[in-house]
Amino acid sequence: MTEPEQRAVADQSAPPVVNLANALTLFRIVLVPVFVVALFVDNGHSDLWRVIAFVIFAVAAITDQIDGRIARSWNLVTDFGKMADPIADKALIGAALLGLSILGDLPWWVTVVILLREIGVTLLRFWVIRHGVIPASRGGKLKTLLQCVGIGLFVLPLHGVLHTVGWVFMIAAVVATVITGLDYVWQAIALRRSAHAAATDAKFR
Repeated sequence: MTEPEQRAVADQSAPPVVNLANALTLFRIVLVPVFVVALFVDNGHSDLWRVIAFVIFAVAAITDQIDGRIARSWNLVTDFGKMADPIADKALIGAALLGLSILGDLPWWVTVVILLREIGVTLLRFWVIRHGVIPASRGGKLKTLLQCVGIGLFVLPLHGVLHTVGWVFMIAAVVATVITGLDYVWQAIALRRSAHAAATDAKFR
């Protein structure tokens, strides 16, 4: 089979870009500016709009779980989805953290630590992309869950004990963010070393 024929067969077997999983990912991206607008209504002092912002954030976070399961279960994994899904996640988390810090509800150091980790991991993935893919770990998934719960509680107009609960989740999210970030650094270095060793070994055979 010639190369053009192989490509044609691959194209026929590949899932369509326009599918339910990708549609949910795009929906999540669209929800980001809607969430920001709701969060900043009345300079963030409207309890009603804070609840609405929480609902929008929760819906967006839930679609992140749904679209991934649909893509894997229905064989709808596409290159577009692989690129757009993490962008949608980082846009949602980043917008929420920046918004809360601008409003003065969340210290800037929390936002800086989390965003630096997310940007750093993204750069690490590009750094090793020629040698392999760093898979999402259980720790990374736990980190995302803690971030979403912590941010969601901060978006809600909570006070007293419930606000303290929000801080517990946020601190746990920061700790998980740092630990998983260091783990990604170690995996990236190990992957590069392994690829370099394999290349050197092949060269002297």
